[in-house]
Amino acid sequence: MPTLVEAPSLTLEAFHAQYDGEKPYYEYWNGEAVQKTMPTLIHSLIQKILCFLLDAMGYESSAEIKLKLAQAYEPIPDVIAWERGSMQGPYPTKPFDVVIEILSPEDAFSRVLRKCRLYEKWGIRRVIVIDPVERLVWHFEGGVPRETDVVALRRDRALMAEQVWADLDRRLEPSE
Repeated sequence: MPTLVEAPSLTLEAFHAQYDGEKPYYEYWNGEAVQKTMPTLIHSLIQKILCFLLDAMGYESSAEIKLKLAQAYEPIPDVIAWERGSMQGPYPTKPFDVVIEILSPEDAFSRVLRKCRLYEKWGIRRVIVIDPVERLVWHFEGGVPRETDVVALRRDRALMAEQVWADLDRRLEPSE
């Protein structure tokens, strides 16, 4: 479970002064500093796989990028993807194509749901949550998570969950 740091109405400036550069990262949530959970090996592998597969679809992608789409929040999603040439500046400040949160064993699902509802409210086109333990994928529509097999869509191409799981299994397979 993420560590909630007691700080009533922490200003954004004070947050940056105290938590920038800390690992695991801290996110700014409306006056609170919330520490992200430490990723597991599987979590990190899925991030790597997703970035590779999203790039192969023609997106640009990255992991662990701070979003600055709203003054009161600075979340750091696990993976984001955008159309090439559409992103400017060091941090995303406008809605983009795909945001993905990968559950870690310590994650509070209620906090992940809250983040995803904000992502959707901010206009991010595809909001996804991946559960690597249960091998489930949810897509948010109207603030409601709906189970899906499609991680991302781009023009006439789809990134299917089975591609992610197959690549993960291949990477976790013992070498002979």
